[in-house]
Amino acid sequence: MTNKQRGLGKGLGALMGGAFQSADQFRKPVGYINKDVAGSRPASEADILRIPVDLIEANPFQPRMSFDAAGLEELSSSIKSLGLIQPITVRRVSPSRYQIISGERRYRACRMAGMTMIPAYVREADDTGMLEMAIVENIQREDLDPVEVAMSYQRLMEECSLTQEQMADRVGKKRATVANTLRLLKLPVKVQHDLKVGLITSGHAKALLGLEDPALQEELCDLAVTQGLSVRELESLVRKYHSGNAPKRPAVQQEAELPEQYGRLLSAVGKYFTRDISLKRDASGKGTMTIRFSSDNEVSAFLDALEKQ
Repeated sequence: MTNKQRGLGKGLGALMGGAFQSADQFRKPVGYINKDVAGSRPASEADILRIPVDLIEANPFQPRMSFDAAGLEELSSSIKSLGLIQPITVRRVSPSRYQIISGERRYRACRMAGMTMIPAYVREADDTGMLEMAIVENIQREDLDPVEVAMSYQRLMEECSLTQEQMADRVGKKRATVANTLRLLKLPVKVQHDLKVGLITSGHAKALLGLEDPALQEELCDLAVTQGLSVRELESLVRKYHSGNAPKRPAVQQEAELPEQYGRLLSAVGKYFTRDISLKRDASGKGTMTIRFSSDNEVSAFLDALEKQ
């Protein structure tokens, strides 16, 4: 006995009575139909005002220091197609001016999308309350880098006169977590930079905090970056320094001026790679050249050039 084919086996097109159509054609930008225009006050904090973009200013307490351009472009394209799903949050600073509490990334994307009115929740907040809401909102969304989080903790503690315990309660973290995050600000600026841009992880940074010598912290950070050390490998190296079993650090030598042919070498090789190439040579003629590449295509182009010659 054979089973009759069920409707789903015929495909969605058959069920829809014709060729299957993309759901995108049914999607329209989200609209807010029961909204007051800026100038009147919302009846409650649940209400949303449609505020002209020119009446909104950036948050001076914004903990985020940079906004990814590609991410903003993607969000802007989404807003053009679907509208702003999640309104921003602002406070009123004058009868006709508003200041962003949270949602500056969404605000920037809306401007890129050409919106003239932006839906927003309006909250009452003084400078201290605004700072706290901005930082806590960003931290809870987990889209700040570790250094920005640490600086946000420090700023909130200083400007709102909070203890580490109170700070932990505000952001929903353990006090030990807050304390460890704040310790990142004790690292040398060079190490903080590498952590901020993702060359090392928070685990690497925590391992380096086990050392007290800033120069040694920078040296081992460079080693972790150039040799791709894992957190465990870096921790092991730090322990060796503590036990006195680490290799002796080489004495700093005066770098000799590079002969002219080395400049030609760097120029010839460098045109195949978008990242910097470094070359070190001592007075005896010994040295190293480091090539950093951004893709397999760069290596292939360089190899092809060598083989043709």
